Amino acid sequence: MPDPTPYAVTLAEDIAHGLDQLTEHLAQAPPRQAAKILGRVLDADEGVLGRMTRLMAAGSQIAQLRAQAGALPPEVALALGRAAHELNDIALDLDLDLDEHVDDIHRLANPPTAAHPAVAKPVASDMVVRRHR
Repeated sequence: MPDPTPYAVTLAEDIAHGLDQLTEHLAQAPPRQAAKILGRVLDADEGVLGRMTRLMAAGSQIAQLRAQAGALPPEVALALGRAAHELNDIALDLDLDLDEHVDDIHRLANPPTAAHPAVAKPVASDMVVRRHR
């Protein structure tokens, strides 16, 4: 008997599992590898964050259509719309905040070669954490 679980549901479960694995790798990664991972994850266009934002936006649009057809309560569509908007805002804020640090992340992810020696060593500084609500 074939598996009745639709492919997309299985795909979503596989992606969730993959994110768990990526989290474990990131937690144990040396600095260069961690910088490469974060660079790929935080990319607002082609990274995990950008793609998750597009997925939520698509889910929001579908929920809105289903709500208009009476298949979902309007509150569900509104909640998904707010979530998609918040995620987009987070991605935009993060992209703006990281713009000034892209070179540092790139430098850490791609160590200098003999042909391109490092100019100066980075200096430790206090971390500033901002929370938007």
